[in-house]
Amino acid sequence: MKTITFAIPCYNSAAYMDKCIESLLAIGDDIEIIIVNDGSTKDNTAEIADSWQERYPDIVRAIHKENGGHGSAVNCGLAHATGTYFKVVDSDDWLDKHAMDEIMVYLREQAKAENPTDLIIANYVYEKVHEGSRTVMHYRNVFPEGREFGWNEVGHFLPSQYLLMHSVIYRTQLLRDMGLELPEHCFYVDNIFVYVPLPHVKTIYYRDVDMYRYFIGREDQSVNEDVMKGRIDQQLRVTRTMINAVELPDGVSEERLERYMENYLSMMLCICSIFLRMIGTDEAEDKREEIWDYLKEHNPRVYRRVRRSVLNLGTNIPTSFGRFIGITGYHVAQRLFKFN
Repeated sequence: MKTITFAIPCYNSAAYMDKCIESLLAIGDDIEIIIVNDGSTKDNTAEIADSWQERYPDIVRAIHKENGGHGSAVNCGLAHATGTYFKVVDSDDWLDKHAMDEIMVYLREQAKAENPTDLIIANYVYEKVHEGSRTVMHYRNVFPEGREFGWNEVGHFLPSQYLLMHSVIYRTQLLRDMGLELPEHCFYVDNIFVYVPLPHVKTIYYRDVDMYRYFIGREDQSVNEDVMKGRIDQQLRVTRTMINAVELPDGVSEERLERYMENYLSMMLCICSIFLRMIGTDEAEDKREEIWDYLKEHNPRVYRRVRRSVLNLGTNIPTSFGRFIGITGYHVAQRLFKFN
């Protein structure tokens, strides 16, 4: 069995996937790289994937499937994974070798352990290549460093700190045992990936190293502001899935985890509200009210707390002035925390 499986969802990724794959190959030969060609048609992604498999048959596997979206590609990677651990790396991103050298020491130990740690966490870096800037997102104020711990030892997350797909490595069997399956033909499913499994996680390990390099700047990127407005229905779909998947607070045994998950859900509602207000049509306003009504119907207790949270106090003020306040607040946070 391999120590870790890296799944790389690829859709017309020929222009940048080599850099991603090369960064993973530098990690060692006890890894597995699954390149999932998700129905690419506009370039030679398929041929590139096959060539890597031919060159490194003991490490790289190329899987070709019909287009199903990012979640479908992750599902495919997980279904075929043989590693003790599982990590998703998007095809335009890459991993830092020095950081992974440290993390792999721990993963290799755990791969031989009777009860391996459930979740490994490290830092990620927003790489705004076109601007020549980078922003490190760390958790050193939240987690103990360099040892296994549980949710009862987790500290306070700052407003800019959330666990993203970039920062997590799961134990593969944990994801399989809980039956994780991401929606197909839908963007933003990474939020489900870093939210729904958490109540199943009992043991955690954090390493304060800058592991994941998250490329920001392509015009067609899913986090581009105009793209997000065009895909708002998918953001709403993901948010509803998260509301349904975990019943807060009853579905979570640890108070600190419950508080974090509530804050994450609050952030999702905030994003939905802000982008619907950016769209500014009557239909968008109806959708904004509908997503809040959905939360209220499914979980009235969480609705009351999330609606009154700091994140959402300004996003739902009625009138055009309220819309201005909400959007302005979002852009201020965008500049402060350097996301998107």
